[in-house]
Amino acid sequence: MIASCDTPGLLPLSQALDKMRDVISAISGQEQCELMQANGRILAKDVISAVNVPPSDNSAMDGYAMIAADLQQTDTLELVGTAFAGIPYSGTVQSGQCVRIMTGAVIPIGADAVVMQENTVTLNEPAKHIQFTQFPKVGNSIRNAGEDIRQGAVVLRAGTRLKPAHLSLLASVGVPRVSVVRKIKVGLIATGDELVSPGNTLQSGQIFESNRYALHAMLAAFGAHVIDFGIVEDKLGSLQRTFEKADEQCDLVLSCGGVSVGDADYVKDVLQTLGEVNFWKVAIKPGKPFAFGKLANAWFCGLPGNPVSSYVTFEQLVKPVLEMLSGQIPNAPLILAATADCDIRKVPGRADYQRGIYRVEETGQLFVSPNGKQGSGVMSSIAHANCYIVLAQDAGSVAQGSTVHIQPFTSLAY
Repeated sequence: MIASCDTPGLLPLSQALDKMRDVISAISGQEQCELMQANGRILAKDVISAVNVPPSDNSAMDGYAMIAADLQQTDTLELVGTAFAGIPYSGTVQSGQCVRIMTGAVIPIGADAVVMQENTVTLNEPAKHIQFTQFPKVGNSIRNAGEDIRQGAVVLRAGTRLKPAHLSLLASVGVPRVSVVRKIKVGLIATGDELVSPGNTLQSGQIFESNRYALHAMLAAFGAHVIDFGIVEDKLGSLQRTFEKADEQCDLVLSCGGVSVGDADYVKDVLQTLGEVNFWKVAIKPGKPFAFGKLANAWFCGLPGNPVSSYVTFEQLVKPVLEMLSGQIPNAPLILAATADCDIRKVPGRADYQRGIYRVEETGQLFVSPNGKQGSGVMSSIAHANCYIVLAQDAGSVAQGSTVHIQPFTSLAY
């Protein structure tokens, strides 16, 4: 049973993720994408290889191709030609003969082994003869046809997020373009009468709106098509009109603020009017007042207005939603064990994602400490950190020297 919490009745993070997985399906819609523009896109279909890679048996190094059994009888063979990559030797290797061969060149007919040139001596007498100091087995230094990829094999599965290495792999099987999932359309809304865009002069009680800038960047890094609806005043009618417009255009609507319990926090009310609330309030710190539901057409995630809460809930809850909608194979973040450099305060009841700085000692051991103040509005705690210190929901405070789990920020990047 979970220990006491500062607010009872919160949904554990794992259950929140399960509830979203139960109802969200991947969007429909595909498009063809040239390979040069496909980095970061999500494959819509399996890619099947039409060829073997390599297409023919070829040499793994510069050297000489011969019949391996010949070198059981003699150490000297007649040189009869040369095989280059792209220009094969046209003859057939007979007993007692060898062919000079370059890396990647097709193995000549009749040859069944290659000896690297460093293990040979070119003789003047008799002319055009090579002496060998290595006596190979059949198949030595030969890359067999289909050794990397067999014709008919699945090269990459649907749902793969394409990275540079994937593009090279696809090119190696002759694929010039791929079928990818269309970009997810995400509407971005900030709510709050106190919010002012950077570049304006602050009046009494106002603050600069900052959440959209981080969220827009993270959405773009995922590969989403972002539709920015700007800052919307805390009035029920204004919010409802904006949400209706976003619902018509988007697959997912994200809002920042308006999901707490203040008198002017209307987002949850709008969601109940235009759709339905699946859940509200998650056992995560920071980010408790996270809401998830469905509008008439689009899914909805309501993020807290505090900058750190907004950032953390995006990474831990919204990114999985984006993966579900795109059909992406889930990208599990890297979790590492580290030693706490100091005591870490924690109240049982919510999974805590404290912002930390970890370092690696010469021994390879990881140490971590929280990065300054951990308030939900202290954005510098994330900006100058390199990891989350992940403390379980039912865990209490951690003593210096104890083992904790960390989630490096680099493992969360797309």
